Amino acid sequence: MVWHPPWSVESSVPLRLRLLRWGLLAFFPTIIWSGLRPNASAAEPSAAGEGLKATTADGDSNLTNLLGSWIWTDKTLDRQTCQFWREFEIPKAAQVTHARLVMTVDNEFTFFLDGRELGRGAEWRELFDYDITPLMSAGRHVLAVKAYNSSSFAGMVFGLRILLGGEKLIEVKSDRSWRIVPEEAKGWEKKATASKTWSEATVIAPFGSAPWQEVPVRINLMPTLQPIKVLFWQTGWFQLTLLSVSGVVILISLRLLAQLALHRKEQWLLRQERARIARDIHDDIGSRITQLVLHGEVMQSERPADAQTRLQLDRICEEARGVLSTMDEILWAVNPKRDTFEDFASFVCGYAEEFLKPTGILCLFDADPAVSDVVLNLPVKRALLMVIKEALNNAVKHSAATEVVLKIKWQSQKLMMVISDNGKGFDQSSARPCRNGLANMAQRVGELGGTCVICSAPGKGCRIEFSIPLKQTGRSAWTWLARFLKQFRLPRNQAAKLRPGETAEAHDPTR
Repeated sequence: MVWHPPWSVESSVPLRLRLLRWGLLAFFPTIIWSGLRPNASAAEPSAAGEGLKATTADGDSNLTNLLGSWIWTDKTLDRQTCQFWREFEIPKAAQVTHARLVMTVDNEFTFFLDGRELGRGAEWRELFDYDITPLMSAGRHVLAVKAYNSSSFAGMVFGLRILLGGEKLIEVKSDRSWRIVPEEAKGWEKKATASKTWSEATVIAPFGSAPWQEVPVRINLMPTLQPIKVLFWQTGWFQLTLLSVSGVVILISLRLLAQLALHRKEQWLLRQERARIARDIHDDIGSRITQLVLHGEVMQSERPADAQTRLQLDRICEEARGVLSTMDEILWAVNPKRDTFEDFASFVCGYAEEFLKPTGILCLFDADPAVSDVVLNLPVKRALLMVIKEALNNAVKHSAATEVVLKIKWQSQKLMMVISDNGKGFDQSSARPCRNGLANMAQRVGELGGTCVICSAPGKGCRIEFSIPLKQTGRSAWTWLARFLKQFRLPRNQAAKLRPGETAEAHDPTR
């Protein structure tokens, strides 16, 4: 038996034709796609010119069309700094839709727009692309470039295209319209007008000419900057207003301090005068009245007990003693050393005890410790003393009470005083103010800006409550420090003023 292969030369021809036809059909779309596909050098970035065919907002597919000529100053030096300045204006009614800026410098640059630094560069073979649309608005704008040449050739190429509504264009390119600013100029980046001393720029070569005939190899897309938002407290008018208000406040404060110092000086002089008056009354009038009492007692002792003149002398002596007692109250009120509430409470307590002792009425005195720092001036002291005397006098004459309570407390910057008794009370509707002095008490408290409330009913006693607004002093740290130092300073000063064998109390006009 003869073996035959599954295929022969004759039978393999149709198979080969089919394989060739299938390969051509598979390769043909690849050839067609290769023919239709754009050149890789034109679509993808390359070392020969990366992104130079990018389309601008106005339809131009080549960024180099935006650029002007290479410009510099008339002399080119190594390690040279050249400052370029240019201004342009956008119409008021125009609306900016797009603004693109492309530039480079041989070798380094710093770019400013309206005095604000937007970017820097250091390679002339690369273009620097700025989208400044958000920064463009109607009005005048200033372009400023600070360029530096390290060595050899130097130049700047620049192009700005602004697209306005209605297909209008504004173009600014590097040409002779740019001005060269001297290096010693200050603040030239923000100046809206060029100085007459600024010379025109010199065109070194058109773009693409020697020695810069090489095509830029790359485009550097710079970040898009937004306008600087100036908050209202950063504006000049607000700062000027704040400065003016601060100045006015300082002037008012100085005036108030001056008035306060003058007021303190007046208060000090008033206290000095009050102390002098108290000393004069005590040393002169008090001593004279005391001598009159002594002379009357001597004459009284020389007369018979049943003589009419002795009775008259006895009456004169009693009246003189009453004048001395009244004068002691006046000296206590006038003396500035007795302006503290502690002295006032001590005096009132002693007066009530002496006044109620012959009547057998028990007097209870209750004072709030917080009131000890209150300072009472002369009118307040005098009015409070007269009100308390009137209330105690009414209690003795009309109440038939066995107990009187005097309370003093401090509440809401007010001095509260309460005088109550357990007497028979009275009907307020039928009471006559002219007989019991209630109207005088209310009037005295009202003159001090306070209020007076009287509560009474038959068989329920009487309660008189009045409040006077006062300012509490002595709580500050300065006053505490002054009191702390005073306890070390006063004994030495007093000891220097006293004569040998004399105590400080000997000069107290109230004693």
